[in-house]
Amino acid sequence: MGARIAVVTGATGGIGRAFAERLLEDEGIDELWAVSRTPEKLERLRGDLGGRAVPLAADLSTAEGLRVVERALLAQPERPTVAYLVNNAGAAKMGAWAEFPVDEIERTVALNCTAVAALCRICLPFMGRGSRILNVSSASAFQPTPFLGLYAATKAFELSYSRALGAELAGTGVTVCAVCPSWVDTDLLLHEVNGRRVAFPGLVPPGKVAALALRDARRGRALSVHPLYAKYLHVAAKLVPQRLVMATWLRMLKRYGG
Repeated sequence: MGARIAVVTGATGGIGRAFAERLLEDEGIDELWAVSRTPEKLERLRGDLGGRAVPLAADLSTAEGLRVVERALLAQPERPTVAYLVNNAGAAKMGAWAEFPVDEIERTVALNCTAVAALCRICLPFMGRGSRILNVSSASAFQPTPFLGLYAATKAFELSYSRALGAELAGTGVTVCAVCPSWVDTDLLLHEVNGRRVAFPGLVPPGKVAALALRDARRGRALSVHPLYAKYLHVAAKLVPQRLVMATWLRMLKRYGG
């Protein structure tokens, strides 16, 4: 019988590392495949996490990087089971539209959208009843978000794709959970707008996001929305006109800009 594997992308820091640490607490996981584009960080992670952590260096914004994961699965001597796929790798930047070169736009869409769908396609043939897909989206997926427009739009894709894929997989025993936290205390986002630093209050620790997301996924929930403020945004986005939601967001930027 092949190994039971958890695949975590963007595993070397922030939410991804928190997922990796918590999944290794599951004795039913034989190997934790940590995917990142930086080999040096992966080696440090393996040193920290121990022998069950398997580093896979891959730039998931490229087709070749996606094939690294596919080839690794196909190369196993016995057919493995992907017990968890955590699509966490992503690109993000705050800024006005003119601050994004075309190549950066392409890479952001490739990493935040294409890679998510592609890795689901690659891993699903190796998944079975009880397997879980967790796609790390964001509370910014709930509404248009000026000065975070590209990131929020890609996260809206991730949320929509996750819900649709979950419906397609109904009855298979494989579940899909879209993880939609509010502001997380990581270095992913450059919290600056028009040269001013944005110091948002109430940042959520990555470990809490990962723990709650795994709890929700194991309960078969399609959404993991935390903290309470993010739940409020989810409801407000359905009830309040988008122009008012965007106006509120712009006031927040002005208030918390340094």
